[in-house]
Amino acid sequence: MGSWMWSCITDFFTYETTKSVVVKSWSVGIINRIVQLLIIAYFAGWVFIHEKAYQTNDTGIESSVMTKVKGFGYHHDQVMDVADYVFPSQGSAVFCIITKLLISRNQVQGKCAETEPKFSCIKDGECQSKYGSILANGAITGVCLKSPPNETKGWCEIRGWCPVEKESKIQPMLDVDNFTIFIKNSIRFPLFDVTRGNFPSTMTRDQIKSCNYHPEENPFCPIFRVGDVLNHTGQNIAELADKGAEIGINIEWKCNLDTDVENCVPRYSFTRLDAPFAKNAVSKGYNFRFAKYFKAENGTDFRRLHKAFAIRFDVMVTGSAGKFDTVPTLINLVAAFTSIGLGTVLCDIILLNFLKGAEQYKAKKFEEVSEAQIEASIAQSPASQLSLTPGIKSSYDSGAVSLAASDPNPSD
Repeated sequence: MGSWMWSCITDFFTYETTKSVVVKSWSVGIINRIVQLLIIAYFAGWVFIHEKAYQTNDTGIESSVMTKVKGFGYHHDQVMDVADYVFPSQGSAVFCIITKLLISRNQVQGKCAETEPKFSCIKDGECQSKYGSILANGAITGVCLKSPPNETKGWCEIRGWCPVEKESKIQPMLDVDNFTIFIKNSIRFPLFDVTRGNFPSTMTRDQIKSCNYHPEENPFCPIFRVGDVLNHTGQNIAELADKGAEIGINIEWKCNLDTDVENCVPRYSFTRLDAPFAKNAVSKGYNFRFAKYFKAENGTDFRRLHKAFAIRFDVMVTGSAGKFDTVPTLINLVAAFTSIGLGTVLCDIILLNFLKGAEQYKAKKFEEVSEAQIEASIAQSPASQLSLTPGIKSSYDSGAVSLAASDPNPSD
């Protein structure tokens, strides 16, 4: 036990220093230079040029979005304008263009029969088992209504807005293709106090009125034709109008502030956000309900219920800005220079394990020197050398040992 403890103590109080061994080998030398060249190319090409690691980045973008839709369409044999088909009407970053409306007119508070197949019944007990159901159009009363009374099958009675909503087949509004969306987006990078807008300040009113966005011919026009947006997502209005959908319009700001700030411009991309559910039988598309309320001359409240199928547009703003900074530049330079040493590690693994003469290389690379050996070497003549085989050369100025690949084995 004592010898083990003493061994641990002596091992702890030891010092290791680098010993240079020069290996005259073409294969190892080529591998070393190739690895170093790849590391330098990675840091120069990817880290510094592509990723701009010499910059400080601001990803906390502040953004404001205003939208406006224009166009006319035909639905229910009526001309629909913006006030009819855009919801909500505030012009925010999330808005809907209604493509189909199911209208339940003149609903009043009272009791009536459900119409959903799941609420069919033969006796009251079947309806009483459905108390508290949230799938009905009102509160279940527990009564099975039959019309006429001698009918075998009936429907559970509900208390709420009557008559209840009924599904019907109607044609959606396909004119949506030609509607236009105006998007006004302003952003700010607070770290650099830089503000930008999504179209040039020099653009005139006439230019805005006459342009349509095109990724190549007119990339900074803020007016988007709905049909073009859907085409960019690989969809068309005929596929989406009946059940609705969710479309994303992404405005990306990626700015290099080391150049002119006028080069800080937006790039647009489009995607169908509900694509994972497009082929689902459940919860397919996008719809919502809203009502308009009225009062009759006799004081009775009634309403008109609308079930709207719509294309929902989400305008999403992302971005980052970068500018030269000394600190990240120095950090990444140090990382680059440190990583170049990986070539040495790889070559050592090859020399120590795979090449002929690996034992000879190990013997020259790793050497233990005790205090007794140090004292003995000091006692020798300064001009004398530690035992070296004839084929091994020692450098007097650096202490490096040069080992030729063709050197004879010391044991021979």
